[in-house]
Amino acid sequence: MTEPAPRARSHSTRSKARKRALDILFEAELRGNDPLETLAVRTERAEPPVREYTSQLVQGVVRHRTEIDRRIAASMSKNWTLDRMPRVDRTAARIAVFEIDFGDVPDAVAVAEAVALVTELSTDESPTYLNGLLGAVLATKTPDAAPPAQSA
Repeated sequence: MTEPAPRARSHSTRSKARKRALDILFEAELRGNDPLETLAVRTERAEPPVREYTSQLVQGVVRHRTEIDRRIAASMSKNWTLDRMPRVDRTAARIAVFEIDFGDVPDAVAVAEAVALVTELSTDESPTYLNGLLGAVLATKTPDAAPPAQSA
């Protein structure tokens, strides 16, 4: 028998971390609290433990929130605003855009994970809408600058 690929295990761990990040960001927004304070409380309680990737996602979304929200708003149809989106969808979109613009996962993974989250947690229309929204975000992504040439 072959062992499962380590990547599959990592994917599952990161999926759980994304879900936990969504929970923390959602809770903070719902209660009007600072997401970093909510993260600190959840980390201290450790029930369940807060993964390192969860912390990275929450901190990254908070750090880049203005730019992330601008990217989402620019990709929405004219009849929609961020405030009009269901809170779960908005939070999943923010996590995905953070991963797309600042993360180390393939863009397709960031989109698929966000769509999976809203499929589980939001409305029946949410997966299709979020997939289209994130597709529009990807269409406006600027390619990363080429790494500096190595001297011989």
